[in-house]
Amino acid sequence: MTAVTAVTYAIQLRNFEFSQNILSRRTMAEEESEEKEYRWETGYEKTWEAIKEDDHGLLEASVADIIHNAKRKRQLERKQGARLGMMRHLYIVLDASESMSSQDLKPTRFLCSLKLLEDFIEEFFYQNPISQLGVIITRNKRAEKVSALTGNSKKHVKDVQTLQQTVVGGEPSLQNSLELATKLLNVLPSHASKEILVIIGALTTCDPGDINETIRNMKLDSIRCSVIGLAAELYICKRMANITGGEHSVALDDKHYKEQLNAHVDPPPAATRVDAALVKMGFPHHALHSSAPDTSMTVCMCHAQNSDETVKLMTTGYLCPQCLSKHCELPVECRACGLTLVSAPHLARSYHYLFPVDLFKERAPEGDHSFCFGCQKTFAQKDKKVYTCGKCNQTFCLDCEIFIHEILHTCPGCAINPETYRKSTDRS
Repeated sequence: MTAVTAVTYAIQLRNFEFSQNILSRRTMAEEESEEKEYRWETGYEKTWEAIKEDDHGLLEASVADIIHNAKRKRQLERKQGARLGMMRHLYIVLDASESMSSQDLKPTRFLCSLKLLEDFIEEFFYQNPISQLGVIITRNKRAEKVSALTGNSKKHVKDVQTLQQTVVGGEPSLQNSLELATKLLNVLPSHASKEILVIIGALTTCDPGDINETIRNMKLDSIRCSVIGLAAELYICKRMANITGGEHSVALDDKHYKEQLNAHVDPPPAATRVDAALVKMGFPHHALHSSAPDTSMTVCMCHAQNSDETVKLMTTGYLCPQCLSKHCELPVECRACGLTLVSAPHLARSYHYLFPVDLFKERAPEGDHSFCFGCQKTFAQKDKKVYTCGKCNQTFCLDCEIFIHEILHTCPGCAINPETYRKSTDRS
């Protein structure tokens, strides 16, 4: 076996002299595509001027404005009127090289990533119940598939927890990981949203070929690749994210790391080449409510081929309406006939992305609305901004407004008002 040549890509460090060497290698087209300026290219910032005293010499008003802007940041960044990919197929590529043993994230980068991934998987499937996810790790110049694409969140969480016993080592191979994920995503139909999320902590990658060719193939296959860096911003990673339409960021600490992961929970805008097609789905019935022949003691299709788990005969389960195969949980793709099996609540949870709650009007609190309609809290002097629904004219505080748009996805004032509720149902 011939030795694989390690290619170390230029790292955009915050050093002006070194950055000039990197910038000189870029083409004019790449320079025009990058609109964001770096810290060393911008002017001197007086960050302390953001906090100002009020007429009484207090800083509470400035601190309240900073907290207000931080809470509203994620909601304001959402794109309105964009076509979203509802049936998402996401592969997470996790770096398991020697660099992930660093302790700048406690206890280590690798263990911190595994813990955050458990919460991310649960939130991902709660917000995207008809989507699928898979996990790939890269170490020792190779890529290993940990879990295949499936909609079972418990299986992914269990597989991620078993990775805690994994010994990190060697160098990662970004190209091998992308090639493996691309190969697994190419078999999906054209209407599916194909995504890759790379979490990398190394500053080098050991690749067997030209990674630029791999990036071009991902763009042709409409695969969106995003990167979260744990060490520094890598030029090749940012270029890959720009070409494929993904996002690139660098985690500053564990809290910022969690925010960057949660930014990938919401479905991204769909690719322009995605075909509009009807998707055949099945709504299975439970075995307890079926006829006698269907409730016989059988092994479910989910565990029939798993030798590492205890296989039990059971009468309960969900029966595929097309081939009557039994499955433990929903949503799932039938192992026998390939039909996507879902339940009505799963589609209802995806419904809020198609018809989101309209943004509330931001205004100063007035005398006619002295309390929040949601939590019944009386507006205080620190509540400089309140939010009014444009349909029912009910007023909400900041926390309730965020809760309505990110979790509840229904305005309480419109829901209890028969007139506005009838209009919303007619529109849907």
